[in-house]
Amino acid sequence: MIFVIVLLSLLLLIVSISYFKINAFLSFLLVSILAAIALGLPLSQIPATLEKGISAIMGGLTLIIVLGAMLGKIIAESGAAENIAAVMVRLFGVKHLQWGMAFTGFIVGIPLFYGVGFVLLVPLIFSIVYKYKLPAVYIGLPMLAALSVTHGFIPPHPSPVALVVLFDADMGLTLIYGLLVAIPAIVVGGPLFGRTLGKIKSTDANFFQPVQHDQNESKYTIPGTGISFITALLPVFLLILFTILPYGIAASNIFAHDLIRFFGSPSIVMLFAIIFATFTLGINRGRSIRDVMLIYTDAVKDIAMILLIIAGSGVFKQVMEESGVSVLLAESLRSLAIHPLILAWVITAIIRGCVGSATVAALTAATVLLPLTHASHVNPNLMVLAIGAGSLMFSHVNDAGFWMFKEYFGLTVKDTLRSWSVMEAIVAIVGLIAVLILSFII
Repeated sequence: MIFVIVLLSLLLLIVSISYFKINAFLSFLLVSILAAIALGLPLSQIPATLEKGISAIMGGLTLIIVLGAMLGKIIAESGAAENIAAVMVRLFGVKHLQWGMAFTGFIVGIPLFYGVGFVLLVPLIFSIVYKYKLPAVYIGLPMLAALSVTHGFIPPHPSPVALVVLFDADMGLTLIYGLLVAIPAIVVGGPLFGRTLGKIKSTDANFFQPVQHDQNESKYTIPGTGISFITALLPVFLLILFTILPYGIAASNIFAHDLIRFFGSPSIVMLFAIIFATFTLGINRGRSIRDVMLIYTDAVKDIAMILLIIAGSGVFKQVMEESGVSVLLAESLRSLAIHPLILAWVITAIIRGCVGSATVAALTAATVLLPLTHASHVNPNLMVLAIGAGSLMFSHVNDAGFWMFKEYFGLTVKDTLRSWSVMEAIVAIVGLIAVLILSFII
């Protein structure tokens, strides 16, 4: 009965947004309340659950999304985005641009959390889209597929790292195997699948539309190519730097490690990048501080609804967690007589479809799969990757990433399902196949 309630809740959510055209944030709130009541949560507990769901998901995303939008906006307004787009096209050519975007997403995605990488790379996607009149989904999906795959398979991302510890796997081997699994998943789910999406149109994706600059008429100077790249990629360089630095410092030097953790946190890195961009792309180009702040204000206005929708998805996820749906589901599936790696993938995928969060799905599945892993003597490194692949499956209306993609790219729910959701399914399935092939080799 519990699973029927979950399915009906998801169906109601889709119908209310797609058919009745109810605002997605309001739909999430209303459906989450109905689902909480149906799943037996005490009425007095429901308001606190709603608030907890919003704070849990927005606590780690709000600063990153807001600061990322500000950085993207000034990169677009200053003309830096046009410079970056021109270089990307010269390197890969328009014909092979999808491969260049996938490669960029893969390199950037290894050290960066998915949410950080998303808000950093979306402005670059749109700079190319607007300059060369290319379909946004066609160009952007390969890059975001690479980001998603690295998030699910490759340490130092939180889910793979936590799974390595839980299953007593080897971090180095998991990283190597993860790279072997990630490459075919990115190729098939990114550039190859992306070629089929050229006809999907973005209806209102205008967050980072670059301003047309005429150097002879504009009172602001256009930044050079070098400073454009440095400013846009500064957060990436800093995050990589602060990820590597701890390995060169003695563990006993607590003060140095505290400094690295502070300056290396995504929020602080993004804040520093904004300060840097304010000077390099703003004040040094003839803009007053007031003009720059107006750009930042407009950026926040652009993403206000995105923040609310992501908050709404967090509410639904919290209801699913507190009702115990994910644990019950995993326990009921554990007894199935199938290969342990396939079973791990299935359990994780179904939990992901119900609760929305890839990390929650992976860690929940891991808790019930630990005894099975020990009893079956399956390779723990491959178990980590099988769960990681399953955690990417079934991304739909209860996933914050689904709504980020939909709103930034200006898509309908239907087009988001047939682009984003299908891409996530492809990388999850290809990832599982690659893991199974590795299991016969090693």
